[in-house]
Amino acid sequence: MQASREETLPILKDLIGFATVSADSNLALIDYAANRLGDLGAEVKVYRDESGAKANLFATIGPETDGGIVLSGHSDVVPVEDQDWSSDPFEMRLADDKAYGRGTCDMKGFIAAALAMAPHYAQAGLKRPVHFAFTYDEEVGCLGAQSLMHDLALLPFKPAVCIIGEPTEMRIIEGHKGCCEYTVTFTGMEGHGSQPDLGVNAVEYAVRYVTRLMELREALKKRVPDGSRFDPPWSTLQIGRLSGGVAHNVIPGLATLDWEMRPVVKADMDFVKGEIAAYVQDDLLPAMRKIYADADIVTEVIGEVDGLEPVPESEALRIVAELTGANGADLVAFGTEAGLFQRLGISTVVCGPGSIEQAHKPDEFIALDQLDQCLTMLGKLTAKLTA
Repeated sequence: MQASREETLPILKDLIGFATVSADSNLALIDYAANRLGDLGAEVKVYRDESGAKANLFATIGPETDGGIVLSGHSDVVPVEDQDWSSDPFEMRLADDKAYGRGTCDMKGFIAAALAMAPHYAQAGLKRPVHFAFTYDEEVGCLGAQSLMHDLALLPFKPAVCIIGEPTEMRIIEGHKGCCEYTVTFTGMEGHGSQPDLGVNAVEYAVRYVTRLMELREALKKRVPDGSRFDPPWSTLQIGRLSGGVAHNVIPGLATLDWEMRPVVKADMDFVKGEIAAYVQDDLLPAMRKIYADADIVTEVIGEVDGLEPVPESEALRIVAELTGANGADLVAFGTEAGLFQRLGISTVVCGPGSIEQAHKPDEFIALDQLDQCLTMLGKLTAKLTA
């Protein structure tokens, strides 16, 4: 029992038509999915963010009991500005056995396949529930999924398995690094460049901060977990941007630093955060405030997304391997929402149609045979849900 390509493509066309760039609202898409699932008798919950302009959806077909299987995807897409598209990016175009449009592979193709399967699940008499989780703002820090985890923790039942449908060409992905992004603002005191000792040079303190980060980057290479299969096998850290100053002869009173970390394990994230925070409190701030009492260093957390750690005896890996016939699983460099579900105690893998090579590019597409493979996987899932 599976949905057909003919059932799925009209849904994908509708989804592509919702221009759900992360900077904009996703409510029209969420309402569309909620109405389709609600008409099938699903229990639908819509959780809006504080602004009211964005929302997560969590819907259930079947009994509201423990042990369900979640089909998860993010509703937002990256911008199309300054990209050279051959056609309207928000109007699906079929050509050469491919569907073109923003989000076709990342990741509205999977959402369309899940929605196309929903009527079949609703008619199957499920003994084990299937859940649909559609989130906002994955592309800018997995903000929607982080919020959704708080809501799922309050539910009277707990799902057992989650399949994140990011584009993997239907390969099973059992692990990826986390992604943490920070912006640090250094506030010093301006002055004339001829008397540097009378000012607090924000750029110089930012450079000292960066130097400490570089020392921690080397320390991370010595903390490689046994058997790590990542490339490179250790947690990484890099500086994205450092800006400050207005002229050669002016002591800069303000500097801004952007940096990121991709931890293999959460312990590495905690290690770096603890070490750099101690350096700020014990060394940098006392030195700055000795000259200027209002000097400060403020860190803004842009996003802290858990990695997906490979787990022996994973129920999600076993189930999806049976559904796809895959032999083994891989790791990837890109991040997903999978680690958030895993942290909630839900066995999770990433497996979805399309190639990450097409994501975020002009003329993004999904090959239709990839969509067919996804529909086959979701169709075979019916047997697991009715057993």
